[in-house]
Amino acid sequence: MSFDFASVFESVADALPDRVALVRGDRRHTWGEFDDRSARLAGALSELGLGPDSKVASYLYNSNEYVEGLQATFKMRGVPVNVNYRYLEDELAYLLDNSDAEVVLFHGSLAEQVDAVRGRLPRLKAAVQVDDGSPHLDGALTYEELIADTKPMERIDRSGDDYLFLYTGGTTGMPKGVMWRQEDLFWSLAEGVYPLVGLPLPERPADCGPTARQSAEQGLPPVVHLPASPLMHGTGQFTTFQSMFLGGTIVTLESRSFDPDELWRVVARERVTNMAIVGDAFAKPMLRALEDAEARGEPYDISSVALMISSGVIWSAPVKQAFMERQPMICYDSLGSSEGVGFANSISVPGAETKTAKFAIGPHAKVLTDEGREVEPGSEEIGLLAVGGRIPAGYYKDPEKSAETFRELAGHRWSVPGDYATVAADNTITLLGRGSVSINSGGEKIYPEEVEEAVKHHPAVADSVVVGVPDERFGEAVTAVVSLRPGASASEDDIMGAVEASGLARFKRPRHVVMVDDVPRAPNGKADYKWAQTTAVDRLAT
Repeated sequence: MSFDFASVFESVADALPDRVALVRGDRRHTWGEFDDRSARLAGALSELGLGPDSKVASYLYNSNEYVEGLQATFKMRGVPVNVNYRYLEDELAYLLDNSDAEVVLFHGSLAEQVDAVRGRLPRLKAAVQVDDGSPHLDGALTYEELIADTKPMERIDRSGDDYLFLYTGGTTGMPKGVMWRQEDLFWSLAEGVYPLVGLPLPERPADCGPTARQSAEQGLPPVVHLPASPLMHGTGQFTTFQSMFLGGTIVTLESRSFDPDELWRVVARERVTNMAIVGDAFAKPMLRALEDAEARGEPYDISSVALMISSGVIWSAPVKQAFMERQPMICYDSLGSSEGVGFANSISVPGAETKTAKFAIGPHAKVLTDEGREVEPGSEEIGLLAVGGRIPAGYYKDPEKSAETFRELAGHRWSVPGDYATVAADNTITLLGRGSVSINSGGEKIYPEEVEEAVKHHPAVADSVVVGVPDERFGEAVTAVVSLRPGASASEDDIMGAVEASGLARFKRPRHVVMVDDVPRAPNGKADYKWAQTTAVDRLAT
């Protein structure tokens, strides 16, 4: 039986129509309402001339409409396309053109960029504006009017071969559209959900609703999931899907930039059970907000939180420990990417030892050399992390990059995004970082994430990005670009001392430390290595 997301979520809506599905501020929709609204939007898209394989882009902030737009596109067998809401004119035009988008859903505050590019996109049939209090863009359709004025689209037969596109910028080059077959993505996500809560894997989409209802009948608390990270990225989107498989409630924040105090207020108000974050880029500000509230004598109520999920950026052990000391939650650190799910994971529970960047390798994953040979545990050899099984079909309209990432090795097809790792004797792996941003210093290959974690050992450090800068003797010199916590102070020597105390090998230690007011990161928590390198070179030249 073929699995597609629309049929899965329709089954859940039929089984739990009165359970709350979506919450943002004071706007709440039940699963029955969610199904009706997304069916009406699907009908409107069909009336615009869209059909199977038509691309629908979401140029949206986290919102109820983001989730409805995904389901509407699934319902009419279209292909959802994520768009980074930070993109300006040229990047937006490139992605909409590259993806062959026929409709773009956008928040009104992003209308200026949409207006600037729509004349350059001959395939674009319509722009649909989601009201956020901004002026209406001339010629745009209105999201709520489409839903109010259109009959719900009838349910149709669909296929697990229908696609979802997940555009990823990576570390270099233009965004690339990762093509996920819905059935492959469903099973990649489902295998990490149903067994975890003691439920059987569904045999067909129609089983998903009764299975979700069964969890309630067994007394399992309803899942209330807050994707703190953007839905436009895999961590936020995929964890949202997983929670919806169980009939969960999806709660999104109202602020357009990450506000940890707002997050904790919403956690208390909505009794959030699960959260998705992106490593220390989110976790450290969240922890500081907890500490500040405690210092004021007004601690936040986080007693409902049972699971915090992170992926994409290092989540350091002391920060995990600080959360678990306040609330007995599970800290689930998943090593994945847009190009694959289930590379490895690290599960931290209260009372057990927690380590940074130390992962148990996934059942379908291996660490391989460039020749396809498996790295021997305990050998200290560095290899590329690869995952097999259900993986994407490739990058949209880019066979060359597809062949680089989705490789045939040792008789199997693997997703190899470029992350390097070593394998310990106990078969756990230590993540070193992405090869495309590695530093070559004196002939030694150095991975920034490993050094960044050592720099963060100093308690005054808020964030750090490590890059290589040109050096006459070594080719590149390891350089740490560092921001400090508000009110904290530390010298270059202090930070060097913290790195030395971490036990990092001497050749990996920074030769320069560049202090900045703030280390900018993308909404998904990813480091901006290009900015860091330019900043480091400029500062060291003066």
